[in-house]
Amino acid sequence: MTTTPDTSDAALQPRASWRDSMAVYLQPRVLIVLMLGLSSGLPLALSGSTLLVWMRESGVDLGTIGLFALVGTPYTLKFLWAPLVDALHVPFFTRAFGRRRGWLVFSQLLLIAAILLLALTDPARSPLFVALGALLVATMSSTQDIVVDAFRVESLPESEQAAGMASYVAAYRIGMLISTAGIGCGAMWRWPRWC
Repeated sequence: MTTTPDTSDAALQPRASWRDSMAVYLQPRVLIVLMLGLSSGLPLALSGSTLLVWMRESGVDLGTIGLFALVGTPYTLKFLWAPLVDALHVPFFTRAFGRRRGWLVFSQLLLIAAILLLALTDPARSPLFVALGALLVATMSSTQDIVVDAFRVESLPESEQAAGMASYVAAYRIGMLISTAGIGCGAMWRWPRWC
């Protein structure tokens, strides 16, 4: 029995070297997605575990802290307003930056304001304002996630999609670690026995 040689395009193309495979991660668009992943990962832990540790250190009772687990709900329900973000234009920002970038700048500005509101509140004195700030952080952060996902899919060519997604997820996780480590470093400065 004779076999015919495989003459398909995939068989004729030389395999990419390791260096060529890694070069896609240094493409400007992929690096932008990497930075957006970092900015998306920072607020997630801030409105989650870091917030709970901060409240516990401030002397808030465990029942109230337990209710703050609901603050992460916007991340679960973001599929409900994703079609609105996709369809609607933000008046000034869309005109100035385009639809995706306009939503991105708008959500990041609101996210900055929400983080500042959260930073200026005292959990022991006003847990309601802390809850409002944390809910705003989670909502704006999940909106930013929606926009970054759409931006990543639309701006990267097919050959960079896998590298873009890998960079985004890795940077997202690093952002979460940075956000969580911030509370650990603060605790080390307060309690030198941890050092």
